[in-house]
Parts: sequence; C-alpha cells; structure tokens
Amino acid sequence: MSTFLGSVWWMIVSLGVLVTFHEFGHYWVARRCGVRVLRFSVGFGKALWSRRGRDGTEFAIAALPLGGYVRMLDEREGEVAAADAPQAFNRQSVGRRIAIVAAGPLANLLLCVALLWAMFVIGRPDFAPVVGHAEGIAAAAGLQRGDTLLAVGERQTPTWSEAALALATAALDRHDTPLQVRTAAGATVSRRLRLSQLPADVDQPQAIARIGLTPRHQLLPPVIGRIEPGSAAWGVLAEGDRVTAIDGVAVANFDDIGPRVQAIGARAAMVEVRRDGERLALEITPRRRVDPQRGSYWALGIGPAMAPLPAYDATLHHGPLAAVPAALQETGKLTRDSLGMIGRLVTGRASVENVSGPITIARYANASAQLGPAWFLNFLALLSLSLAIINLLPIPVLDGGHLLYYLIELVKGSPLSERAMVAGQYIGLALLAGLMGLAFYNDILQLLR
Repeated sequence: MSTFLGSVWWMIVSLGVLVTFHEFGHYWVARRCGVRVLRFSVGFGKALWSRRGRDGTEFAIAALPLGGYVRMLDEREGEVAAADAPQAFNRQSVGRRIAIVAAGPLANLLLCVALLWAMFVIGRPDFAPVVGHAEGIAAAAGLQRGDTLLAVGERQTPTWSEAALALATAALDRHDTPLQVRTAAGATVSRRLRLSQLPADVDQPQAIARIGLTPRHQLLPPVIGRIEPGSAAWGVLAEGDRVTAIDGVAVANFDDIGPRVQAIGARAAMVEVRRDGERLALEITPRRRVDPQRGSYWALGIGPAMAPLPAYDATLHHGPLAAVPAALQETGKLTRDSLGMIGRLVTGRASVENVSGPITIARYANASAQLGPAWFLNFLALLSLSLAIINLLPIPVLDGGHLLYYLIELVKGSPLSERAMVAGQYIGLALLAGLMGLAFYNDILQLLR
C-alpha cells in the first residue's frame, strides 16, 4: 500500500472509531434522558449504508468520513406532534441538555483512557533515553555520552519519547529545568538545563536539536555519504569511506568527527578510513568556515550516510491492573500538555505552525500504524483526547459553545434569544473556518518543506 493510500485509509479508520464513540456518547445519554434520536450518522452526505433500530433511530454510514452527527427530535428544526413533544431535545431541562451535549467529549475522554490501557498492556516498543552526544546547553549542564535521563522536571522518562516530549515542552516555556540522570558509571545525579538561554525563535520541533542533545539511537555511523566540491576532503576522501580515527583518536560515530576537526584547527592531520576492505591513512588540512548561527569553525566538507534506526531497546509496559492507574495518569499528563499548548498558542509563546489539519493527521495515522498496534493505539488515544478538548472549547457550533449557552441560561434563568444564538453561530463558523484554513495552510507548508 502506497504512503498516500495508507494515510487515507488509516485516517478514515481513526476518524471512524473516534467519531463513532463521540456520537455514541450523545446518543446513549440522550436516550437515557428520554430524548428521541432520529438519526445517528458516521460521516456526512449521502448514506452508503443505513438501518433502523428498534427505538426508531436510523443508523447510517455516510460518504464523507470527516465527522458525524446525532440528530434529535427538536421543535426548533421542524414541526413536532404534541404527543411527541416531551421527547424533544429543546423541551428537556438545562441539566439534561448539558449532560447530553457533554457526553460526546466525555466519551472521547473515556476512550482515551481505554486506548492507553490497551497500549500499556500490549507494551509500546521505544528507545531508551540514553544520551549519544551533548553540546551547547546540554553539555553545559554536564550531560555526557552514556547518561540516561530518568526524569525531566517532575516527569518520569522511561523511554526517549517521554523524555523528548518533556524537554520540548520545557523548551517552549524557556524555564531552567532540573534533570535526574543516571551516568554511564551507574551513579544517580542531578543536572540543570539552562533553557532560559534558548533563543526566542525556538519552536517545538527544533527544541531538542537547539538544546544540543542527540539520543544514542540517532547517532550515525562514521560513514561518509557526501563530499562537498572544493572542500578539504574533496579528492582525498570518498563516499562510502568509514572514518576510524582522526589524528590518532578513534572515531565511533559521525558526531565524533566535528570535535576532532575543531581540535586540529588549521594544521594537517591524518584521517584513517576503511575503503573496500583496506585501511588507509590520508592527510587532510581542515578549512575555516563562517556560519551566521555557528560562527567560525573548521570543516572537512563531508556529510553522513543515512542509516536505518537500530532496534528498539526499551518497552513501555504494565500488567492489566497496573495499566489502569498508568492510563489515568497518562491521560492527565496529556491533558495538561494539550491545554498548555493551547495556552501557549493563545499567548504567542508557541508558533501557530503547531496547529495541524487532516493531512498531518493522516500522515501520523499511517506512520503510527506502520510502527505497530501499540503505537497506533497511542496515536488514537491522543487524537481522541484532542477531539474531546477541541469540542469543549467555548466556540459556538462546537459542543463547548452549546454548553456555554446552557450555562448562561442557568445563570440568566431563561434561554438566550434566537438573535443572540444566531449571531453566535456566525461567529463560531467564522472562527472554525479560520482555524481550519490555518490548519490546511500548515499542512501544505509541511508537505512543501
């Protein structure tokens, strides 16, 4: 299956599952409150399949799988017989209407917990949070190769994914952050990352690199993949050479080459390589370069050869009972992170480029599915939580907007006027259209990049 078709398929599967649970939450509570549900639809547009339940509800799967809805009996949407009026949504008490509307996001929240529980029970393979190379802020904090990150701030980091997310979040706030580290020698020590020294333009995707931290599993072998024409290495080294030592000092990873070249400076040095099974010692003199970000430095003019990631060496796993509190804690942590990101977007501390749309969702759905069931469950859980949070935003058209209306009605003692609600709907549609436009723009920008 191609990447495009895989992305489309897994997005349909993801949205189908999440929308079904969301709308089922509305449906289930509405029926318990005595409201007649006319239609339960997964998707919009023409029905591809439908059947009528014993309670009279029409269940349908529609052609456009980008959402869904539950249509209830409502006097505001058409004429209702006097005998059926008690079953109309608009005739219910404010408390019941609040319960029905809130049930959709709550269903997604419960689904998030269930999916995370399943992920923990299956076990999510990952990489150990071991430092491969440290420079800049990371090196200044005392991090060294072989150190294992045990905690970032108050957050435990059993795998690299947890460590990366915690570091990226802390970097956005630019607060100095304590680390708990186990050194290569086995001692547990504390370090402190001076994230307040990060420049103001650092965004979440760039955070780890700008901190100066490379995890062990991302270290590249010291194999030359490209040589820049006219550089110090041009005509001396060759693509495919494996660098084994520079100036008599052994080289284990490609990241070892840079510091050795800086130590050599302008003098000639012997670079030992393996080429076609032979050991060669070649003399090279580094050349000075000036970069607006790095400043002045010495370079050979070589780039690494790409290599596949190594095998996973850590697993995030709990037994069925231990997975229950773990799933609840993870849901709470993800909720705080999501709300924190919304707050940063609103205040301008995070770039609006972090707002993603359906294209990015489809790409991540496909990528997580390829990584295995545990990773796909993790993706679904995060997406389900995001759907719950977005729907609770106080924007008319969304569930949160309706809840806002009902809370105002509770305080006011009477419903908002039709004019006020219509104005709110227009505002909500405008905000939603703007948000969707921004999301599509970011999606296309990412594809172009």
